[in-house]
Amino acid sequence: MIHLAVNIDHVATVRNARGGSHPDPIEAAKQSIHAGAVGIVCHLREDRRHIRDADVYALRRELNTKLDLEMAAHEEIIRIAEDVKPELVTIVPEKREELTTEGGLNIAADPSRYAELVQRMHALGIEVSFFIEPDSRQIETAQKIGADIIELHTGTYADAKGADAQIALESLILGGSIAVDHGLKVTAGHGLDYHNITPIKAIPGLVEVSIGHALISRALFTGIPRAVKDMIDMLV
Repeated sequence: MIHLAVNIDHVATVRNARGGSHPDPIEAAKQSIHAGAVGIVCHLREDRRHIRDADVYALRRELNTKLDLEMAAHEEIIRIAEDVKPELVTIVPEKREELTTEGGLNIAADPSRYAELVQRMHALGIEVSFFIEPDSRQIETAQKIGADIIELHTGTYADAKGADAQIALESLILGGSIAVDHGLKVTAGHGLDYHNITPIKAIPGLVEVSIGHALISRALFTGIPRAVKDMIDMLV
């Protein structure tokens, strides 16, 4: 079975639209775990557009489950990760002007920088994942610098139609195979929803998917427990 980690960023987006404390991302996280999710994902962006520092600390304090802190390799955010000590950090690219993460991180362009980050996290018992394209050079670099996991960027697949979607899926399948050959755990995320999730189960070694926007969108109509359970049923 492929596990589900729920990204709660957009619960915070709705909260922040009006200020105050509702809806509460921490309550969303608790309901997700109770419904069967194996962990919670949140992205602490440099501009704090949704998840805030206090949310990350509250998640660590109130949840006895896997916390995956998505983050860019900015020193301020790295120090917060070192303080919070999530089970996992997922290193992603980040631009202030983007609406959402655009593409995978190019770790092969500066492997020494990311190797140092891996060492800092491992010193605290924190696993490290890199959000990358299904590209052999990126995957091999992840293995060389000591990553524990790679998260394959599925956005190209999610956005594609017809034959293009099949080509993108085949690229993900090849990327998963390369990662397994290099001893890396494989996860996937970005743009996955209730309509496109089933084919990605063919990715070799895939152990977990991270889903946020589609799940929270469905939860507006069904509630979080039903939205989580519906997705888990599709991952069996």
